[in-house]
Amino acid sequence: MTRTLPARGAPAGVHRHLGPWAATAGRLVLGSVMLLAGAWKLPDPAAAVRAVRAYQLVPEMFVPPLAFGLPVLEIAIGLALLAGVFVRTAALASAVLLVAFTAGVLSAWARGLQIDCGCFGGGQVAAADTAYPEAVARDVALLLVALLLARWPRSRLALARAARSTPTADGTSPAAATALPEETRAH
Repeated sequence: MTRTLPARGAPAGVHRHLGPWAATAGRLVLGSVMLLAGAWKLPDPAAAVRAVRAYQLVPEMFVPPLAFGLPVLEIAIGLALLAGVFVRTAALASAVLLVAFTAGVLSAWARGLQIDCGCFGGGQVAAADTAYPEAVARDVALLLVALLLARWPRSRLALARAARSTPTADGTSPAAATALPEETRAH
């Protein structure tokens, strides 16, 4: 007996079953990193200011608002990803942040600055303590996860998914109608 493979080469149903679980893993990893990064910076605003200032990229008048705003934004993105709500929006926001963070680290590296990436707090460090390649590799890997989540945001264990499957007044599920093949949906 031969099995027919879909055009993309994966056995039928593999993406349907594994894709949402892979998205869930990516969502939980990226959400945890964003939440922890923001949570570790929030209690020590002075360290966040030092970390932003160490990059020497923004005028001094923008350092405090950026240092105070980034942790709040990271926490909000992390919570959205962990809860599974606004996944595409949160993934795109984290992708924008990760591009900015990667560009900042590459800029600091190219200019010979001796700083900690500031991802989890920090600031200036000894030359031997800089970890630019590791920071860039981590940020690029997380950027890839963010972009994949932006493209395929549907995942398991998500509040948004649970909300879509809550029965309506007529007893049907809004998600059930969208789960049917196009030709079987009522028009």
